[in-house]
Amino acid sequence: MELGITGLGRMGANMARRWLRSGYRVIAHNRSRGPIDELAAAGATPAYTFEELVAALAPPRAIWIMLPAGDVTERAIETLAGLLSPGDTIIDAGNTMYKDDIRRAAALKAHGIQYVDQGTSGGIWGLELGYCLMVGGEPDVVARLEPAFRALAPENGYLHCGPVGSGHFVKMVHNGVEYGMMQAYAEGFDIMRSKTEFNLDMHKIAAVWNHGSVVRSWLLELAEEAFRQDPGLESIKGYVEDSGEGRWTIQSAIELDVPAPVITLSLFERFHSRQPESFAAKVLAALRKGFGGHAVKQA
Repeated sequence: MELGITGLGRMGANMARRWLRSGYRVIAHNRSRGPIDELAAAGATPAYTFEELVAALAPPRAIWIMLPAGDVTERAIETLAGLLSPGDTIIDAGNTMYKDDIRRAAALKAHGIQYVDQGTSGGIWGLELGYCLMVGGEPDVVARLEPAFRALAPENGYLHCGPVGSGHFVKMVHNGVEYGMMQAYAEGFDIMRSKTEFNLDMHKIAAVWNHGSVVRSWLLELAEEAFRQDPGLESIKGYVEDSGEGRWTIQSAIELDVPAPVITLSLFERFHSRQPESFAAKVLAALRKGFGGHAVKQA
């Protein structure tokens, strides 16, 4: 089997390497030349333009897109759509909003081009451990590509979720759940660290929780390793970005009338982490002084 991929960041390049290890012919494209050359040295066929990427593949072509959600992915799909032939397939493996999948699939279908959405989880560990894949698309199209999906995934780590959009929808909710889990761990360790008279060892606590505890998880293993390397996390600034999926999960919950207070609050806590000083907290302090004469700290 042969396939193409554009977007050779940390996850895209590692996906390509897993395919190469499985004996696939991989045509690799990226905006900058360096990652292409690195994969070419590992056995991939280099493609320095979209035209070269398409020309190097025999119909029916399958091209994976592993790019940031939004305009970058949109432009890549528009460009490829002008180069591909009826029967070819575009697979978006990034973190795209599922509604964009549905719109794109309809537009591409008018030109005979098929579209599949691949929700991809595994991060930088996917090369060795495999990627959990949540896939959406027409059954016959997904079935034709299934060997490539299974080459990426660990055993039992691949699922055809349903029609176009369903893969990214499931991955979106997955990331919303992840937000909530991460926030709960963060708050728990913060509470324990604040109990200074016990002089608790965060690394040892994370380690013991990972053996038989009901809260053991891969995220907790990552916390254990972080505390091992830097017990007080002194080298890390408490500034937390979000890449969109948490927001989309909350928007979907609102649209579906489903209460999701934990995921919602965990997203707002990420916003809170980006404020050097909260104006809302200043308002609270001023109000407490106003009604109760409580002391305030001067700036």
